[in-house]
Order: sequence, then structure tokens, then C-alpha cells
Amino acid sequence: MSKKKKQDDDVKSADLARFGQDSTGQYLTTDQGLRINDDQNSLKAGVRGSTLLEDFIQLEKITHFDHERIPERVVHARGAGAHGYFQVYESQARLTKAGFLQDPSLKTPVFARFSTVAGSRGSSDLARDVRGFAVKFYTKEGNYDLVGNNMPVFFIQDAVKFPDLIHAVKPEPHHEIPQAATAHDTFWDFISLMPESTHMVLWIMSDRAIPRSLRMMEGFGVHTFRFINAEGKSRFVKFHWKPLLGVHSVVWSEALEISGKDPDFQRRDLWESIENGDFPEWEFGIQIVEEEDENKFDFDLLDPTKLIPEELVPVQRIGKMVLNRNPQNYFAETEQVAFHPGHLVPGIDFTNDPLLQGRLFSYTDTQLTRLGGPNFHEIPINRSVAPVNNNQREGHMRQTINTGRVSYSPNTLGGGCPMQAAADISGFVSYPEKIDAQKVRGKSEKFFDHFSQASLFFNSQADWEQEHIVKAFQFELGKVEAPSVCERMVGMLAQVDKTLAGRVAAGLGIAVPAKLQLPLNRSVPADANPEDYQPKPARKSVGTSPALSMSSKPSEGIRTRKIAILAADGVDETALAAMKKALTAAGANCRVVAPRGGMLRGAGGTEIKVDHSLATTGSVLFDAVYIPGGTRSVATLGREADALHFISQAYKHCKTIAASGEGRGLVSPFTGNQGRNGDGEQFPGIILGPDRSIEKIAEDFIGAISRHRHWKREMKSEASG
Repeated sequence: MSKKKKQDDDVKSADLARFGQDSTGQYLTTDQGLRINDDQNSLKAGVRGSTLLEDFIQLEKITHFDHERIPERVVHARGAGAHGYFQVYESQARLTKAGFLQDPSLKTPVFARFSTVAGSRGSSDLARDVRGFAVKFYTKEGNYDLVGNNMPVFFIQDAVKFPDLIHAVKPEPHHEIPQAATAHDTFWDFISLMPESTHMVLWIMSDRAIPRSLRMMEGFGVHTFRFINAEGKSRFVKFHWKPLLGVHSVVWSEALEISGKDPDFQRRDLWESIENGDFPEWEFGIQIVEEEDENKFDFDLLDPTKLIPEELVPVQRIGKMVLNRNPQNYFAETEQVAFHPGHLVPGIDFTNDPLLQGRLFSYTDTQLTRLGGPNFHEIPINRSVAPVNNNQREGHMRQTINTGRVSYSPNTLGGGCPMQAAADISGFVSYPEKIDAQKVRGKSEKFFDHFSQASLFFNSQADWEQEHIVKAFQFELGKVEAPSVCERMVGMLAQVDKTLAGRVAAGLGIAVPAKLQLPLNRSVPADANPEDYQPKPARKSVGTSPALSMSSKPSEGIRTRKIAILAADGVDETALAAMKKALTAAGANCRVVAPRGGMLRGAGGTEIKVDHSLATTGSVLFDAVYIPGGTRSVATLGREADALHFISQAYKHCKTIAASGEGRGLVSPFTGNQGRNGDGEQFPGIILGPDRSIEKIAEDFIGAISRHRHWKREMKSEASG
């Protein structure tokens, strides 16, 4: 040991001793020094009961966490939003009395906000991350906020662990690195000690974490809620958003390049689509479980780390959301919008999901800091379209000028107003759930099955999807410096699928542990049963679920897809115009990409506007590439390194490539001059036209683009590589 390092260590030890600290032997305490017995579970009325407001330990922890960042959101800081409307297909009165789900002719105004979770406002859209999917319904009964994500499950089962999760995923506090990324020690240290996170981690390592577009991702309410009808009958419900453009993603190497080419890629895509009139649409789906069936599943409906397989409870599509107007001012609308899962309307209520219960406190507490005080509901984007009458007065930034002398209830001086509303005139009444339980910190037995649904998810993926998950784990864990964390995480994956663990371990150059034994760290309750914190045997109510794989999603055509037409002076303008006409008729957006900006001159003298120069764009920003003929044009492109890279990258990322005339020569390095249509086993997704009309090439091109990617090409190149 060097003399300087020894001196540094001595100083550090002296400082720790001076402040009464030591790196070992510490007990977890509140901010007041009270030793905490259980930091894993919130205080509940029974193991499946509601979280109690008297849980001062959780309130202190979450309050501190909520106020750690100002004024930027602690999570979901980087977002994009849009206005639109929701319309139900037919009355849902049998299930719920919620007014906006009754009348098919009613268009309920909405504002939707999409976001990444971990990064700051200045991070990239293409980070590997969960995407927030929050919708504010401006209903006649008050605002209803459906606060969700693009994944149906979450990392943790109890809100008391939320600050720990975010502290682990955020940049490491000693050097504020890395930004908007999970590939670092603190995140994987935490995850490898939290078996309940395993299911969510499989989703995060899948391509669901890098969507092609905000318009092409699903949304989920995550939690189990209640529907209550006019007769007081309650049913459990899970909420879904199904994009009408289909569910599509990019690949990781492509995401990295997009972050360099255009870090605003997804936000720009949403904005431009709405400006172009290509309005994003989602169908609203529900999964209904009758109260008497609550306990019939192998998993617990109150567990936010579990989903209900669609094979067990199909999703009913009951309405549609259309986003048709961009914000006029980003800060005033998208940045200041305040969502809250506790903003309900009659007919929708909570369950005792312990993660949801904690969020009910956290969201309001956060808005108080972020938006300056208790009057954030008066900011225009947050205002209810229903009348607001109550006795809340004053406070920072109050805008309503209340008149009269009365600001209390009950009263006679104000005629008893504002008065309480009866249930039959849309007065909100909490569902009278019967509770008969002891006040405890704990969770129900089914909450301890952490691996069954993680296995279900992995086994339901196509070969190419599994390969991407393996590579994602290899990349992420390859960035971790602590060997013990990698070994523990691989051991966790072995509980999901031994082949998965083996493939990840091989990429890391380590062995799969013979047995996973999680250490009982000091945050585990002192009187805990050690077995409660060890993996449990997986249950299999469903072997595979096609709904969990993007490969099983139906083709939705090529509407709004972005197609690059690669050209230079001397291009065959007849072929270019014919292809552009066919693609535009199919709903695609075509852009001419050339070595320079300005105008091109075709072989016949026609002037053609250039939309992008090769210096300002890349194939990663497009869904497919077409290369028309023209001897001079193709010769110019063949001498341009950027043009050849453009084509090569499109091939590498399994995108559809079409070429006609002399343009086929630029694709020959991948095909050996052999033409194949998009269904070809040898060259899938390569459309060449030596003996076909441009109309036939366009028809095959459109059919191939609708498949999104041609993954056999990727698997073939890996096998041959």
C-alpha cells in the first residue's frame, strides 16, 4: 500500500470515528435515530389490508424522497404530451357507474403524457427504461388520472421500497454517473437482493424498454383497481392501452445511434405525427375479475409484480383514445401537468395493493414541492371541467377569488353550502370493503413467488426476443464492477431459466452459482424468518402466453412509417415518383435522402426536393430504405461512405430494403446480385426488381415493411459470424 493511500485511509477512518460512524455494524434508523425493525413492508391492516396513515416510518421516508429534487420531477422528468379525446364503444353500466364510460356519443377530453423514468430532462429518449403512460380524463364528474407505464408490472411490491429503488437506479451519488442508465453497480446490487424485481427486470431487458415510437407501445395501469356499478357491485379490473399501429421496438445498437443522431427522436416523432394529421390511437382494454374469484389464481391480484395472463382473463377492448392536438407551450402544459392515482371518479376505486397505497400519499406530496404549493390544481392544464367548490382557501399562488364570509363546514351562514353530495348524484363513496385483521408489517404468502411469471415472460418470447434479452443482460452486467453482484444476479436468473442464466454467464466469463443464497442484509427485519427471503419454487398456471411476445402481434400495415429514398443527381425520377406514390397511398411518410441538401436533378431533367442530407440523418431514423436506379445516381452513392453505411446499417438492423434498376448494385454485397422477395428464407426483407415492374416491387416492399423487422436475417448473421 502506498504511503499516500494509507494516509487517506487513516483520515477517512478518523472522520468516521469523529462522527460516530462505521462502515459495519450500523442499524437502520429514522431521521430521529429510532431503530427500524422492518424496512421492507409498510404498516397494514392485515397482510392483505390497506396501508395505514399512521405508518410514520414510511411517511418520513417517502416525504424526504419526494422533496429531493426541485423543480424537476424526481422520476419521469423527461416527457412528451398531447391533447385528445376518449370515446367508449358501448355503455359499461353493468361494470361501473363512471360517467365517461356510459355514453358512446360522448368524447371526453384527455391529456396524455409519456416519459422515461430514470433520466433527467436532458437525457435521451432512447435510454433503456420504463416509459410512463399517464392519461388525465377531464370528465363531467371531475378529473380522473390513469397513471401507468408501458410495462404491466413493477420492480417492487411495497411503496416503502420506492425511494431505495430510485436511489439505486439514479446516477451514483459520489460522481453522478451514469445518466439515464441502469448499467451500473448500485442498481444491480439492489436488484440482485430483491427477488421480487426479477419479473420486471426481464421486461426491462427486453425490447419493450426501447420502443420504436411512443405511438407504438402498450400502456398498463399496473395496479389492480375496482370497478363499482350503480348497485354497489364491485369487481377487480386491470387497465390496458393497445396501440392501433401495433407494438414495435428498435434494437439496442440502433438505440445507441439514435441517441447520437437525434436524442429527441420519440418526442419529435409524436409531435410531427400529430402535426401531420397522423393521430396516435390506442384502444382501452380491461381485464375483469369477479370478487368471488379473487383468490383463485396462483398469484395475488394485489401484487404489482404480477400480471394476469390474457389466456386466463382476456382483455376486453371497450373504447378508444385519439391524440389530435399538440401542446401550445411545453412548460405550461406538459411540464406542469400533475397526475395522481388518487384522482378518481365515482365507479372506480382502489384496492389494497401496497405499492398503490403508498403512491396515494407520494404524488400529492411531490406536487407540493414541484409546483409550489397546494394550489397546483388551478394551473390551467390541471383544472377540472367540473365545478370546484370547497372550503380550501389561500396558499401559495392562489388564483380563485372566493367570495362570502364562510369557509367552513357545517355552516348556516352560507346556507349549508358547499354541501355533501349523495351517492345517487355522483357523490364519491369509497367501496365498503370489510377489514378484520391485525395491524402488521408483512405480505401474503403468494407475494413470495418471485420467479413464476418471470419464467412465463421469458418462455413466451420468440427466439430473437430471447437473444436480445440475453445480450441486454450481458451488456448491463458487463458494466458492473463488483463480481459478487454479477454472480448473485446470474444466480437469480437461474431461478427463471437455467439456459438464460448459462448464456448470460458465458458472456460475462463467470460460472452459474450452484445455489442462490441471498444474504440477509441489515435492512431485513431482525426477527424475520430467513426462508421468507430465499427463492421459492415457481408455480406454472400458464406455460406460455403469446400476448407477452411482440412477435405474435398482428401486422398493422405501414401507416406513418418513415421510408428513406436514397438518391443523387441522375436518379430515375419515374421509379422514384411511382414508389413514393405507392408508399404514400399506403400511409407511409417518404423522405428523399441525398449526399447534399437542396434540389436533385433526375435523369430526365426533373427537379426533386431533398428532405435530408446524409450528413444530417441516418438509417436508424427510418423504418425502411428504397434505392431507385439511375446510372449516375447509383455511381455517386457508391462513392459516398455515408450512403454505403446508411444501407449497411439498415441491413444490420433487419429493416426492409428495396432497390430497382441500377440501385440493385448497392444491395449486392448482401445478396450476391440474387433477387428475393420479402418472404425469402435466404435474404428476408430484401426486395429487388430485375424482372418486375415498379408497381410489383412497391407491393412487395409494402408487405415486407408491415412485418416491421426481418429477424431471421439477424439470427443468420449471428450463426455465420
